[in-house]
Amino acid sequence: MPTDALPSRAQVVVVGGGVIGTSVAYHLTKLGWTDVLLLEQGRLSSGTTWHAAGLVGQLRASESGTRLVQYSAQLYASLEAEVGLSTGWKPVGGVTVARTADRMTQLRRTAASADAYGLDCTLLTPAEARERWPVMQVDDLVGAIWLPGDGTANPTDLTQALARGARLGGARIHEKVRVLDVLVTDGRATGVRTDAGDVEADVVVNCAGQWAKQVGLMAGVTVPLHSAEHFYVVTEQLGGVRPDLPILRDPDGWTYFKEEVGGLVVGGFEPEAKPWVAPDQIPHPFEFQLLEEDWEHFSVLMESAIERIPALRETGIRTFYNGPESFTPDNQFILGRAPEVPNVFVGAGFNSVGIASAGGAGRALAEWIVEGEPTSDLTAVDIRRFARFHGNNRWLRARVAEVLGLHYEIPWPHREMRTARPFRRSPLHDRLAASNASFGSRMGWERPSFFAPPGVSPEVAHTWAKPGWLPWVEAEVTSTRTGVTVFDQTSFSKYLVTGPDAERALQWLCTADVAVAPGRTVYTGLLNARGTYESDLTVTRLSATDYLLVSSAATTVRDQDHLRRQMPAGCAATVVDVTSSYAVLGVMGPRSRELLSRLTSASLTDFPFGTSREIDLGHATVRATRITYVGELGWEIYVPTELAVGVHEDLMSAGADLGVMNGGYHAIESLRLEKGYRAFGRELTPDHTPVDAGLLFACKLRTDVDFLGRTALEAARARGPLRKLVSFAVASPEPMLWGGELVLRDGAPAGQVTSAAWSPTLGSCVGLAYLWDPGGAPIDAEWVRAATYAVDVGGVRVPVTVSLRPLVDPEGLRIKA
Repeated sequence: MPTDALPSRAQVVVVGGGVIGTSVAYHLTKLGWTDVLLLEQGRLSSGTTWHAAGLVGQLRASESGTRLVQYSAQLYASLEAEVGLSTGWKPVGGVTVARTADRMTQLRRTAASADAYGLDCTLLTPAEARERWPVMQVDDLVGAIWLPGDGTANPTDLTQALARGARLGGARIHEKVRVLDVLVTDGRATGVRTDAGDVEADVVVNCAGQWAKQVGLMAGVTVPLHSAEHFYVVTEQLGGVRPDLPILRDPDGWTYFKEEVGGLVVGGFEPEAKPWVAPDQIPHPFEFQLLEEDWEHFSVLMESAIERIPALRETGIRTFYNGPESFTPDNQFILGRAPEVPNVFVGAGFNSVGIASAGGAGRALAEWIVEGEPTSDLTAVDIRRFARFHGNNRWLRARVAEVLGLHYEIPWPHREMRTARPFRRSPLHDRLAASNASFGSRMGWERPSFFAPPGVSPEVAHTWAKPGWLPWVEAEVTSTRTGVTVFDQTSFSKYLVTGPDAERALQWLCTADVAVAPGRTVYTGLLNARGTYESDLTVTRLSATDYLLVSSAATTVRDQDHLRRQMPAGCAATVVDVTSSYAVLGVMGPRSRELLSRLTSASLTDFPFGTSREIDLGHATVRATRITYVGELGWEIYVPTELAVGVHEDLMSAGADLGVMNGGYHAIESLRLEKGYRAFGRELTPDHTPVDAGLLFACKLRTDVDFLGRTALEAARARGPLRKLVSFAVASPEPMLWGGELVLRDGAPAGQVTSAAWSPTLGSCVGLAYLWDPGGAPIDAEWVRAATYAVDVGGVRVPVTVSLRPLVDPEGLRIKA
């Protein structure tokens, strides 16, 4: 603890002295921000960091996540030479074993992802796995993978090394100083109140671990976290265990193992976790403390561990650790600028992967603070993926019991959370449930994935192969291509941008020209200064001063934060969230005009694509917008929420003789991929430009109207795309693709599938994929065409045909019908 008094002011105050807080402070100083004050209520690492297992597994579900952890490993290996303190880094590698064929399919997919990211990964037989981990039995194993880049770090040593680095860079660290409040004036944080006095600050960074939800509430910021008890034991010395023994993960047995002083750390992620107290009831002080032993709860892990390592049956236990850790509702950590208070940042909720993530996440958050925006794709962990309603403690407690167990569950395609549902419901929810819908969830909304036939359960077992629900989705797709289907798309995010300067604001924010006549709808991107995507949406001009923006369900908070923060200074325009005010019914298919004409007096023949009008529909007055995300003639019908049930009844009744069907989001996915339509978060991310995505047609580059990201976009266009998005179709009808598969160009890794689905229209799987030159050179259409392609489907290379045009109706004739 420093002997000097607490300063009265700092440029940045970091709350929390665990591995995340010290990493942020260290990286801020590396970026030249030296006036950094870190406050820790106890001692450094004394909250949840000190009892972490310290595993660093580099390969993550996404490229951006993998890059973060790769940097962590590099930092931990080099930090001692810089600061003179050891991080305890041991590059021992990692073995992950599979007990089942399904798990082995996942590991083959993992190995293919490693190829896409340039990470070393080797498939192993059970015998080869035992050579690397001699003390385990392998009789029940199907196979394994070897990741030589994995390692372990000592959490306390790592924290102290990062703190030393921060101090050397000019940061001040005060222990035993508790933050009591975050001071906010006129919507901005002005500093913190502590038990040692007030400190003014330009920026406050909340890295308070399982206390981060409480600290967030001090500033009016929602940080959705709940703690769960987390268990591991340290055994006595065990024959055959050596210091360089790799990490062993046995996810089918929910367990992991690492060497510790000749014995083993044995821990895991049990399927049903044990929530701890509510976030506002965490005791203080709680410094270097553990919870009571619970051998009964731990028994499921210990019994599984003995199956893998029979010698554990005769080995004593040295220490039992029960240390609470905080978890988020979706098992991804929280990073970024709080949308409620623009100079408050959060780095918390690391879901037991804090040691692995701390280096990369600390650097990413520090860059965000210094640059004002993220410097890479952090969408999956961005705090803006959550809304205020996610902060409900009872909801979080119900969810956390499931989240911890997801660490080692097979990441099944379309896997949905089971707990704390149903949550947000469309006014049509009960009608759709009665029609045998199977529901998924997005931003808390219950959304129909597909509809099972009458009398058949909509619950289907997960699989990597073709699922049992495929014929039902095929019927919905066929209905949309040949007849008419009604989709409940109420979960769309909807905003009004209103005011005398609405046009000027949106011309700056949008890539497309939105200076259109009232009643016109425009598809557009929203970019950042780097010229990469922050969102994509449709903009409908309602009047001289009013626009309706419609976006994806998941981006409600993110979009509004971007629109408000990036609006030009002095613009008299306001963003209003009207998401819950309107239900949305997509009426799609070649017979959609016929169906709607039965219910309205409006002319639907004189209703061009990209037009939006108020019309009567049955007894209701609605907004009908002629647009499509499925590649067919159709309208999105915006209905006041209280009228939605009546409109849906009218549509289904009037369309009965036309064979009208309800449709779900799995069908939308197949339909949009047949047409090559992009989706934010998959094809459109903060790592991709409109040049990469093939969407320059939605950019007003032929005008002299400036817009956010234009300068960077023009430079990208002049250089050419480093990644190019293509459509593809699998040559055989047999393989089932889900997205994430490795793409091979002339047999060499050269891309990754972003989205894939079964195409009833083409009779095989189709999708979208980004291609890149392994040498990093820009690529063009000729480069794409001058090769043959395959995708790695669970270890099997399957030929595909690549196209730069939509696979179905490339001329768009159906849309213009």
